[in-house]
Amino acid sequence: MENLSPNASCSTGPGELCGPGTLRRAQQLKIAKQKEKEWLKAQRSRDRMGTQTSSYKRHITFEDSVVLLEAAARNDIAEVAKLLQKGVTPDATNMDGLTALHQCCIDDNAEMLNLLLDYGANVNAQDSERWTPLHAAATCGHLNLVKILIARGANLLAVNADGNMPYDICDDEEALDYIEAEMSKRGVTQELIDETRAATETQMLHDLQDIALQGGDLEIPDPQGATPLHIASANGYTRVVEFLLEHHTSTDAVDNDLWTPVHAAACWGHLEVLEMLAQSGADLNAKNKNDETPSDICEDPEIRERIEQLKTEQESKRLAEAQRKRVRRSQSNNTRAQSVRRTSLRDKGLTTKKDAVEEARFRLQAQELFGATVSTASEAYARTHGTSGAAAVGVPNFSPRRRSLHYPPRKHLRSIACARN
Repeated sequence: MENLSPNASCSTGPGELCGPGTLRRAQQLKIAKQKEKEWLKAQRSRDRMGTQTSSYKRHITFEDSVVLLEAAARNDIAEVAKLLQKGVTPDATNMDGLTALHQCCIDDNAEMLNLLLDYGANVNAQDSERWTPLHAAATCGHLNLVKILIARGANLLAVNADGNMPYDICDDEEALDYIEAEMSKRGVTQELIDETRAATETQMLHDLQDIALQGGDLEIPDPQGATPLHIASANGYTRVVEFLLEHHTSTDAVDNDLWTPVHAAACWGHLEVLEMLAQSGADLNAKNKNDETPSDICEDPEIRERIEQLKTEQESKRLAEAQRKRVRRSQSNNTRAQSVRRTSLRDKGLTTKKDAVEEARFRLQAQELFGATVSTASEAYARTHGTSGAAAVGVPNFSPRRRSLHYPPRKHLRSIACARN
């Protein structure tokens, strides 16, 4: 697989990509070009070979627009001119929305550029990621092409799907100085830049706010199955994402390819959106139709690392919440146990007081009964021995202060109290 790193270097010759600092999109355009060449070559090869069992030679005819794109990719100016003279539109696109004008800006072919523009090519044509030819020329640092495009009316404030204008992605100092000088000549201010950059997001936010006020559905998918949250996540529209999350739209909705909004944010490298989705509980391990997680389709190693950190944070949050629930249940049970113990101690106290009263009554009854017996015995003893009966038999003093009686009921209550404690 080709290296899609934003820092990958590339040559500057005809048919090659621009120098160091080329962004991912420029490389994707080059890959698309190569694939298209291979496909056309394979088709022509099959056409030449034919079949051995066929009694006639089959011919494959390509649409003129396809032939134009292939000729532009080969830098065949003569064939491109011939096709344009036949009336073939110069704005034909391939599956990625790439026009011949985009291609020659990548290839640094000024002659082809002027030819296409002379035949009415749209100088501000946008591909599937809203890159204009000026974006392509600026990111590749082709100053001569930048000058031609601006002179032919290229929009200096065109915003691509990543929210970047041509000057945002220009690493070549000379080309950047020229673009900024032209912006200054046209009275472009930072305020205008900010307004233009945010225009699409602002419009989307206003549209969704209107839908919400009317009680409409904020999750209606487009033909590809993408919900507004998918779109906002793919474009890094943080204000729109925040609005949708506040209205409790699904963070795990899937499009036709089973992509979630997290997949979209990860693919296009919108870290702030990723963090917002993760905080709202989005599934960071969701898999698309190709069994890929958001981390699998993310090309930025730093963002991949952050996704793993967010997974850890989500897991820690879940564990902490589970622990809090267990503590709350435990506290509830402990409160009930404490209530039972308080009731037990209160009953124990009441029972002890009752026991003490009963004990005192028994003491008095025993004392009276035993006292009468002692009195009779002492009188008899006195009559026999002439001494005091109580002193003679050694009857103890039954004062409660000196003696404590332990009845089984008290022991029983004490054992129950210990068991409850």
